[in-house]
Amino acid sequence: MSIPNFGEKKDDVTYTARYGVYAIILNEDKTQLVLVQAPNGSWFLPGGEIEAGENQLKALERELIEELGFTATVGYYYGQADEYFYSSHRDTYFYNPAYLYEVTNYTVAGKPLEDFNHIAWFDIEEAKRKLKRGSHRYGVEEWQKKHH
Repeated sequence: MSIPNFGEKKDDVTYTARYGVYAIILNEDKTQLVLVQAPNGSWFLPGGEIEAGENQLKALERELIEELGFTATVGYYYGQADEYFYSSHRDTYFYNPAYLYEVTNYTVAGKPLEDFNHIAWFDIEEAKRKLKRGSHRYGVEEWQKKHH
């Protein structure tokens, strides 16, 4: 199976690889999805960059504590979706392979370690419309296929 691609890959650009892991986390009755709003106003699935020495699950565990204050049980792996984008904030072109997981259970462990994001729950279709990255929308759509 080929890896889905999102964004526009420009031939004359050097991309910086930024490997990321992201979670699809729904409320108990599976009607709402939690999203994280960055300071620039863009909405994303919870998660982020895999740091040196981390595997995907360790990175996701760390990111969920940082962004949401959640500890979580990670379930199904929906796969990889690649995204190409330009970050004006970092003045860099990124190649962002996104590894997408379902969280089957979570516990609020405390306040998020990062206090600059906004966290909100949205119905699934509204969440898909708000998500900035096509790779994140793809993960939610894959979740929908498995759960409908």
